[in-house]
Amino acid sequence: MKIEDYILLLKLKEVGTIRGTAKQILISQPAVTQRLKYIEGYFGADIFIRTPKRLMLTPSGEMILKHAALVVEQEQSIKNRLAQSSKEVQGTLSIACSSLISQRFLPEILGEFTSHYPKVAIDLVTGISEDIKRDHKNYHVCIIRGEKLKESTCVHLFEDPLYIFDTEEFPRDKLKERPLISFSSDDSMHELVDNWLYHHQNDIKPLKTITVDQIETCKQFMQQGLGMAVLPESVSKWMKEEYPHIPLKLNGKAVTRDTWVCYQEGVRDLPQANQFIEALINRTFL
Repeated sequence: MKIEDYILLLKLKEVGTIRGTAKQILISQPAVTQRLKYIEGYFGADIFIRTPKRLMLTPSGEMILKHAALVVEQEQSIKNRLAQSSKEVQGTLSIACSSLISQRFLPEILGEFTSHYPKVAIDLVTGISEDIKRDHKNYHVCIIRGEKLKESTCVHLFEDPLYIFDTEEFPRDKLKERPLISFSSDDSMHELVDNWLYHHQNDIKPLKTITVDQIETCKQFMQQGLGMAVLPESVSKWMKEEYPHIPLKLNGKAVTRDTWVCYQEGVRDLPQANQFIEALINRTFL
């Protein structure tokens, strides 16, 4: 058994389907099925019962999954201790990062970091901040949007002002009725937008909401004239010169999204994690 096999079992339990797991770990569904059959053959027991909706653990599977969690934890623990004992910055650095930050800022940050510390192996997961918050203890460093993690040490990185864009002008003395294009994000982002729209319902009225998966798709839909879109400055700064827009404000104060770097107690004892956190804290984002 490889450590990757134990990680696969834990991911199957977390996601609940072979198809969903294959999508998350970026390998084919048949490959996941084949690997699971090998693991069950290795232990000589069925680990999951396949139902139409999701995988269910068998009694044997429950014991095997507890063992898998322990193996993965011990593997990471020894890697951390080895990294701490070494004078050279090396080892694995596990990062969970908001999709927006991973698209806009992370490639450059990681490029600079790995050029300085080439022996550090990066283990990266990107996604919606709410999902990252739920599994935050699985990572050395979390970069999230919205509210900070209460159970972690969090350092504020930057405020990201929100703007509403359109290909059509925003009239001052006339109700603007247009579709609103929304991208997949965590609830706190949608709450900010809904609250602002509520307080400006005499000025702007969304006719309907078009929901897309990625922020880049949202931008392209807006640019094609399909409707309005609320976008953070971090991904739309250049657009302000080309498209009509207004800043989101309530009571004269800009509506913004906070970005945080969060980590558990003791993580900064790891040289690779400490150096990466320092790189984030000392960076100018906007």
